[in-house]
Amino acid sequence: MNTKKALGLAAAAGLLLGPATAIPASAAPGDEKEPKPPAVMSDVGGKQLARPGTQVNPGAGAPEVPGKLTARSWIVSDAESGEILAAHNAHWKLAPASTLKMLFADTLLPKFGKTQEHKVTRSELAEVQPGSSLVGIKEGLSYTVHDLWLGVFLRSGNDAVHVLTEMNGGKQRTVDDMQAKADDLGAADTVVKEPDGYDAKGQSSSAYDLTLFARQGMKNPDFREYASTPSAKFPGEKKKGKRKTFEIQNTNRLLTGDYDLDVYKGIAGIKNGNTTEAGATFTGVAERDGKVLLVTMMHPKGGHNQVYQETAKLFDWGFKAAGTVQPVGKLVPPKSERQDAKGSAEGNQAGGAKGSASGSDESGKSGRDGGGITTALSITAGSLALLALIALLVKRRWPLPDIARRGRPAGAIEQQAGHEGEPEDKGDGHAEGSVDALGGDRGEVAAEKKLE
Repeated sequence: MNTKKALGLAAAAGLLLGPATAIPASAAPGDEKEPKPPAVMSDVGGKQLARPGTQVNPGAGAPEVPGKLTARSWIVSDAESGEILAAHNAHWKLAPASTLKMLFADTLLPKFGKTQEHKVTRSELAEVQPGSSLVGIKEGLSYTVHDLWLGVFLRSGNDAVHVLTEMNGGKQRTVDDMQAKADDLGAADTVVKEPDGYDAKGQSSSAYDLTLFARQGMKNPDFREYASTPSAKFPGEKKKGKRKTFEIQNTNRLLTGDYDLDVYKGIAGIKNGNTTEAGATFTGVAERDGKVLLVTMMHPKGGHNQVYQETAKLFDWGFKAAGTVQPVGKLVPPKSERQDAKGSAEGNQAGGAKGSASGSDESGKSGRDGGGITTALSITAGSLALLALIALLVKRRWPLPDIARRGRPAGAIEQQAGHEGEPEDKGDGHAEGSVDALGGDRGEVAAEKKLE
């Protein structure tokens, strides 16, 4: 029996063993140099998530997890309940690329009003690293915060990230703020070094953490707007006293389509990334028949659009599997929300206890049975209030944007016409090629593309 057939039979047998199924990660012949996940990882969200390999708990009628997935790590979760339907090396610490911008947005979006204007200085753009993806911000020109966030989400513009970073007090403060936010969200696999996600020694995240960032972001209506916008007009330079604009298109190709890829039905964002170290990364949210799913994928093999093709397969599986699989884990709610919930419940308990004490006095005067039962019920009610409030915070429905869900939107840009593609990577630390300005008055954005 050949190795491939043996592995296939072993995986099939594993699916028949019972509800707690793990499909081990096995290197195919010729993949000996492919890095392997740690034998034991974080168990945040559930002990099953600490195991390497694919984790799924199939019930009767459950569809099989898609075969031939090449990503080092992925996760499929119910965005509202937080239940994780299946995962593969969920807590493997990997380079995040520009998907780290979701955490950047979670951290900085609440700090600035959308209509606030900012005039860009040379120093704010001086630290943009070579090969970065750019939206085309120019020193000496003013942009609204809304403009800057469109640049961050649609074009993954590191120039926009650097301007917002300086507005926030600089790189170190922003890194510290992002790290604190990651800690609050329960993202223990994440170490922030560069706010824009540019490759840096020691920087890491995981499919689990990136999903937390996306889920948190989708609670914010501005985040939802930016993440779901397929294209927008962006302010360019002044000519003859008039400010010109040019079109920018979202680099999330499940949202915009490509010459070999249709828009995914039900897609509503969120963020993609690509660097030499991270490969392709992506977190997306989609809705179908009232069910909202999040899929995160990190470092698949293959070339152009592989990350989107594999993500689409997992979305398809997740919508079919919902209700037929038992969760393998949970997306934890933010610590701050858990503390708020606990505080509210403690307040209810204290109020109930106080009320029961006074009620006991009055019951003595009036001849009613008092004290003990009332106090016990008050405490029980407080505990139930805590659980109910936590459940409300975890299962919070978002009004997802009504975006193009009927296939390829009008005006989708072909790769040949300037759609940011996956240029051939020569392994020198940069992805070859330039980022087109998409019809603007600037020609091409300078330099090679390091990040999407």
